[in-house]
Amino acid sequence: MTIEHITELHGLPVFDFPLPDEGEEPLPEAETVAWKLARADDEEDFDDAWERFLDTVDPARVRALVLGQGAYGSEYDGGGPDETAERLDAAKERLTGLDALYLADLEFMECELSWIVQGDVSPILAAYPRLKELAVRGSRGGYGGVPGLEFPPLRHTGLRTLRLENGGLPGAVVHGIVSSDLPNLEHLDLWLGVEAYGRTTMVEDLAPILDGSCLPALRHLGLRNADLQDEIAAAVATAPVVAQLTSLALGLGTLSDAGAEALLHGQPLTHLQRLDLRHHFLSDAMMGRVRDALEPSGVVVDLSEREWPEDDEERGRYVAAGE
Repeated sequence: MTIEHITELHGLPVFDFPLPDEGEEPLPEAETVAWKLARADDEEDFDDAWERFLDTVDPARVRALVLGQGAYGSEYDGGGPDETAERLDAAKERLTGLDALYLADLEFMECELSWIVQGDVSPILAAYPRLKELAVRGSRGGYGGVPGLEFPPLRHTGLRTLRLENGGLPGAVVHGIVSSDLPNLEHLDLWLGVEAYGRTTMVEDLAPILDGSCLPALRHLGLRNADLQDEIAAAVATAPVVAQLTSLALGLGTLSDAGAEALLHGQPLTHLQRLDLRHHFLSDAMMGRVRDALEPSGVVVDLSEREWPEDDEERGRYVAAGE
């Protein structure tokens, strides 16, 4: 899967904040779009674009914000996560209506997923206690001693959706999430990635999520894009948290017939509204069995993007987004 720019955030279409010489068309109403700020090196300086944005658009009415090139990049180009956190903190008294934030909307031509430098997101969550949705792409550490993506234990009562898109998710991030107090989190989507690109998260790290002890409001769980997708599926098959879910996503990784077999022999999944297995390595027969088991009960099953191993059955399977 090629990582591309997002087109929607928090139910709002993404709108690119124009360059100074592109301002002839009237801007949309501040609350009707997800505003994206991104600047290449040969365009407007990102700090200038940021200040012009806050002075041009009524920041109190901005509901969703997407930050891309210029605010983020690799350790060799683009901005750093600490600078972004400082900008957002300085603007918290102006962006008072912000509901959703997407950090590092970079496509592969701008920066590969596993090269996007990230840092500690807790200062941003502290600055925006009413933020409902946070999505973060990338997890790498980089220049200036930036350690990479961090999510230390915290309390945040506003957060409803948390998405972390990674080619390799550090186990410490998962430990921080499960040790946090997120009483209203309904949607958790974690891309675990592969060991070669920094995944240190193991199935046992997910236990507090799977046993339902740490996220009482959870209704959607995504554990995706993993090179140990079969092991995750086997753990989910008997996980108490499944009973409280309305949707489950286990795709984008190396899911094979073994993982699907575990799901079919585990607890019933017929109460789900949706099961997303997109990008998988299931056989025709297994795809048929999954559909026959769930679709008559009204479960929408996504089995699109079937893949075939490049080599032998085990070593040739691959995740949708690694490097």
